[in-house]
Amino acid sequence: MFWLTAFLDVPPPHFEPAVDFWSAVSGWTPSARRGDDEEFLTLTPAEGDPHLKMQRVGDGAPRLHLDVHVPDPRAEADRAIGLGAVEVADQRADQGYVVLRSPGGLTFCLVNHPAGTAAPAASWPGGSRSAIDQVCLDIPRETFEDEAGFWQSLLGWPRSGASLPEFDRLVRPDDQALRILMQRTGDDGPVRAHLDLACSQRDREILRHVGLGAHVVSEHSFWTVLEDPAGMHYCLTDRPPA
Repeated sequence: MFWLTAFLDVPPPHFEPAVDFWSAVSGWTPSARRGDDEEFLTLTPAEGDPHLKMQRVGDGAPRLHLDVHVPDPRAEADRAIGLGAVEVADQRADQGYVVLRSPGGLTFCLVNHPAGTAAPAASWPGGSRSAIDQVCLDIPRETFEDEAGFWQSLLGWPRSGASLPEFDRLVRPDDQALRILMQRTGDDGPVRAHLDLACSQRDREILRHVGLGAHVVSEHSFWTVLEDPAGMHYCLTDRPPA
């Protein structure tokens, strides 16, 4: 595994507002559209390799899936299946990727696009800085150990505790752009995922995001939950955006 990309899957009514929002939040430029229906785009930083992409999907709620970049998607898919993943029937290995679901039901893709240079944190008026640098996996308590063990084995990253007991994390290698945090939730149903941003001044970032169209959902000691224009939740955190 040599890279992780977060993919935001957004239904048509909210897709264009979501593109505008995440481009403004990140400071990254939307690429030319691609795909049979021009349903894909990449948010491209001025420096470094991209790690946030977007897809217009046909239906359902907006959601996040992961792309795991590997040299050989087919071989890695077979290994993932041995670890407990399920391959989706309409996989596209002939086009360089395979679609699977984790044991807990989170969709992810194995792709062969090379990347390896993290983008620097963005600087904003007023002196604040931020970085889209983490995906949090929201895992029901009953399935937490199986799901956490799957991602640890698939990515090959060491597992560690976090500052709060409901969280564990996978220790990100220095050359990676995205961290993986894992949260024990009281929910039933499949595993979900959301984005976390590291902020040097969370209060300033909250105001900036709300001005761009986000809504504050809840405040916590070290993070704030917001909702983007498509209805997806994400968090602003006090982690330093190094």
